[in-house]
Amino acid sequence: MENKHIPLDFKSNTLFVRILQVIFGFACLAVAIFWIVFNMKSVQTDISLWITTLLLIAFGLYQVLSGFGKTRRFININGNDIILKKNALLPGSKFDNIDIKKIELFPLNIIFYMKNGRKTILRFGINYPEVINIVKDALKEFSELNNIEFDITNDPD
Repeated sequence: MENKHIPLDFKSNTLFVRILQVIFGFACLAVAIFWIVFNMKSVQTDISLWITTLLLIAFGLYQVLSGFGKTRRFININGNDIILKKNALLPGSKFDNIDIKKIELFPLNIIFYMKNGRKTILRFGINYPEVINIVKDALKEFSELNNIEFDITNDPD
């Protein structure tokens, strides 16, 4: 089975937009540092200063990461494992084919059942319905290749 990289968002920004995200993110970080340095000298440093600074830092970091493409959600399927990044900020999860007991597909989500009893849920939502069939077909091929139980529940087809 060939390596299949399927983005879960289908919205990709142009190079110009990504460059603007990085520039704006660094600008937010610079303003936050400026805000800390010059307001620490004042006598009245209250909680609003720290809340503002933390929000600027968090937003700036997110913009920089997004500009570099580190916040994209995807599922990567190859013959031996599945790499799933379902959250924009958290790292992806890797599932080996020998660890997966069952894959169950619902109309708007997929549940991966592991042999150790854990389960992982991937929720698609309704924003990008075209990705559901692509992921379903790739997971069906993966499960047939690795003899993993694959169930489709409440499929309208």
